[in-house]
This record gives sequence, C-alpha cells and structure tokens, in this order.
Amino acid sequence: MTDYLVKALAYDGFVRAYAVNATETIAEAQRRHDTWNTASAALGRTMIGGLMLGATLKGEDKLTIKIDGNGPAGGIVVDSNGKGDVKGYIKNTHLSLPLNEIGKLDVRGAVGTEGMLTVIKDLGLKEPFSGQTPIVSGEIGEDFTYYLAVSEQIPSAVGVSVLVDTDDSIKTAGGFMIQIMPGAEDEVIDQIEERLKETTRISSLLDEGQTPEEILQRLLGTNDVEFLEKMPVQFKCDCSKEKFGAAIISLGPDEIQAMIDEDHGAEAVCTFCNNKYKYSEADLLELKREAMGEL
Repeated sequence: MTDYLVKALAYDGFVRAYAVNATETIAEAQRRHDTWNTASAALGRTMIGGLMLGATLKGEDKLTIKIDGNGPAGGIVVDSNGKGDVKGYIKNTHLSLPLNEIGKLDVRGAVGTEGMLTVIKDLGLKEPFSGQTPIVSGEIGEDFTYYLAVSEQIPSAVGVSVLVDTDDSIKTAGGFMIQIMPGAEDEVIDQIEERLKETTRISSLLDEGQTPEEILQRLLGTNDVEFLEKMPVQFKCDCSKEKFGAAIISLGPDEIQAMIDEDHGAEAVCTFCNNKYKYSEADLLELKREAMGEL
C-alpha cells in the first residue's frame, strides 16, 4: 500500500490528526488530465485536502469541494468520500506559471487571491450541508485551514503539498491536517504551532522516504500518538456508460433524434477522469425509445 491515510489522536485525545501519502493518486489525475506543473500542484493540493476532509466522514458519505478563484487556473472541483476515493478536475489543465519569489510553483498565482471555497457534504440526509468561505491565500492549505475555522468552527492546521518533476510527472504528493479539540491546553497549541513553523514541506519529507506515521510524530512532537486507522486512498471515478445514457435520455426524444440525424452517434467524456463513452445510432435509438417510455 503506497498511497494511504492515517488517522491519529494525541495529547490525551485533545488533538486529532491526519496525514496522507497520495503520490500515485495525484499522479493518476495528472496523467488523465495531462496537467502541466502549476495546474498539477493546484489540482493535487485540492485533491489532498479532499481526501483528508473525506476521512472525517463515514464510508458512503461524500463531499464536493469547489475552488472558484480569480486566477488563470479557472475552477477546481474535487469529489471524495469516507472510503478514501477521490476524483477531480481543473478548468485550465495546461497551466505553467513562472516560479514564485521563493522558487516554488506559483499556486497562488494560478488560483488567485479572490473568490470562494465551497464544501458540500452529502451525509445521506434530506439536504446536503454546504459551507463557504472566501479564498484568503490561494495556496489552498491556508484556505482549507480558514474554512475549517470559520465554517466548521474547528481550529486546524492544514498542509497540502505536491512535488512536480521536470517532465511534469508527480514526484511526491501528500498532506496533513491537525485539529484542536475543545479543552486543549494553550501550551499544547503553542508547541504544535512551533513545530509546524520548523517543518519542511510534506512532499519533501515523503521524497526523503518518511511515512505518514513518521510525519505526524514529527509534527506533533510527542511519542504518545495513538494511530487509529490506516486507510488506502486512490483516484476513483464512478462514471459509466449507463450514467451518461441516463443523462442523454433526460434530453428528450427530439434532442436524441437530432444526434442521430446530425452526428450519427454520440460521444460523452467524463470531466473527472476523461473516460470516453461512444453511442452508436442503434444505442441512441434505444435511448430514444426509453425517453419516449416505450421500454
């Protein structure tokens, strides 16, 4: 299991923590969307955040993250769930900006510093829970931190990091999320804050061979970390020819007939994973009959 997420408690349960190695997961997204380096970092960071927020849910529950900034990346959309599945896309896949002032990929320049971060949780209830906060940084980790503090009222620190190689492939990708529970002592918070300031990027630690468990112990600065669960994570899309077929049926018989007359078939492309589904004239005729209630 190369890609996995760990959940842990520390400081007598007053600190909840997550860390993830998502290198192959983000590499799969990069290959499917052919993203260039800055786009890969922006999409990858959002997907890593999605995995960690998803890990707070129960198995079948799911969430959608939308980042709509004023930068050239355009919108970013990520879906994840409580089982470690994630998928996502970025509007401008071929984005490669000059490095920022500290020689790193300019994710802030890609995302922009104005706009909104939205999280929609489907918890199996009648109405989904939706929270929205302004983009405060554009670096994405700080934006997740702000969202958790304001929308979910959980003091947190979120770090998300993607190391992109010179050929645009993903070298390493991962992140951490540390959450302070009510009643935690100030000195515990101070100690964790100091360690966070001293720690290098998670992708660099992964590149050195450190595991998510070792990274959490390093960040928390204590030996009494209690690891609760180790969960595999992966890029996974639930699209299918049947689902797109249902969408075609919803267009109505006239629209389907127009596809047959004008294009002699149809092709649907999933925005999340780039899988393509072809529909022949015979396929479309059958879908038309369903749309007319004949099947």
